[in-house]
Amino acid sequence: MKKQRILIVDDEPGVRESLRMVLKERYEPIAKTNGEDALQFLENESADVMLLDLIMPGMDGMEILEKVRQLPRPPQVIMLTATKTVKSAVQAMKLGAFDYVTKPFDVDELTILVERAVQATALAREVEVLRSEVGQRYGFDQIIGTSERVREVLNTVAMVAPLKTTVLITGESGTGKELIAKALHYNSPRANKPLITLNCAAIPDTLLENELFGHERGAFTDAYAKQVGQFENADQGTIFLDEIGDMQPSTQAKILRVLEQGEFIRIGGSQAIHVDVRVIAATSRDLNQGMREGTFRSDLYYRLNVVAIQVPPLRERRGDIIALVQHFLRTKATELGVPERRFNAAALDVLIAYPWPGNVRELENTIERALVLGRGTELTPEDLPGYMTESSNDSVPPGLEIVLRGEATLSDAVDQFEHRLIQRALEQTQYNQTRAAEILGTTRRILKYKIDKLGIRPE
Repeated sequence: MKKQRILIVDDEPGVRESLRMVLKERYEPIAKTNGEDALQFLENESADVMLLDLIMPGMDGMEILEKVRQLPRPPQVIMLTATKTVKSAVQAMKLGAFDYVTKPFDVDELTILVERAVQATALAREVEVLRSEVGQRYGFDQIIGTSERVREVLNTVAMVAPLKTTVLITGESGTGKELIAKALHYNSPRANKPLITLNCAAIPDTLLENELFGHERGAFTDAYAKQVGQFENADQGTIFLDEIGDMQPSTQAKILRVLEQGEFIRIGGSQAIHVDVRVIAATSRDLNQGMREGTFRSDLYYRLNVVAIQVPPLRERRGDIIALVQHFLRTKATELGVPERRFNAAALDVLIAYPWPGNVRELENTIERALVLGRGTELTPEDLPGYMTESSNDSVPPGLEIVLRGEATLSDAVDQFEHRLIQRALEQTQYNQTRAAEILGTTRRILKYKIDKLGIRPE
């Protein structure tokens, strides 16, 4: 097992050697005589913990600490200090040092401190890995669809994600507004900072202000201690205010102050608290109607609506349904630990024809239900909720209807039709591509091209 690396930075040879002897059994100690050499080492190598002398010729410990804290993956820093400079060591901890130890050091105290610092570094790097994985999960490629409406959304997200610009996301419930907000955060320079999500409709009006801004001790009955609000928790990061259209005007005014001045006051407090927070808001309500009715402040609306992203309902992007179905079949099978299956052509017809009032969320839940309750090797219309098959029995061919209603392009409809036709020909011939091509009146080469283009997965 690879040993953790401890970087010792001290100008006294005796101190360096003593520390090396104490640590060599459990760790890999590396000694440097000055800050310049230590920083040069960290440019190309990594260390888990740095033991840093506070007083050295040239660059002193405080200056080195500041530069180390700016590194992409800094080690935890334990300051080495004489008794008379303990006050400076405490100041160093305020600047980000992990702890300090006085010279001459106690071996037991030192080893305990180093072990704690090593664990803190391991935890920080584990969090870094997890954040990276989360960022990948909410990358642009996780917004499924190739329709023109989805491409417009993706283009806007890509343009504004790197900026601090306030974004207002609108769309019906279940369309994926939160997914867009996460894509904005995790593809921004704030990706390694907190993303705080708050559903304004799920918190009673009397508690929402406290949740957002916190309170001081004694601000009201039962306020026995100070509470930090979510805006403080989101400092340097992003706060996502979902369903902001449900927020009361009195709270809206305080949100406006944060947006305009970057500050707020806790309930019961008098001191303004400054924060650097990017605000992303979303709503399924018509905020223009809210302004007319006086339930939503116009000044807040115009401050939020710097960049507007409207997420289309699923019925207006039916050309993406098959891609979404295939995506959820893969991901849900993995999450549930069940074999991955597919829908036959008749079931796909039902899924495409259904109007999806619950949008992508309803589709996702439908796929999960089919995987859990479906009994065959492939999923059929019988594995879908009854109301879906009933609504599709009397409907006209979905490809014709959605094109004429302007809900899909002719190209989308042709792709859907070809997908169903090829799928049925393959099923009829037990997935013999040569025979399927003969039935369809084409060549096997062209059929193979279509199979790859449309994402059909022949067994």
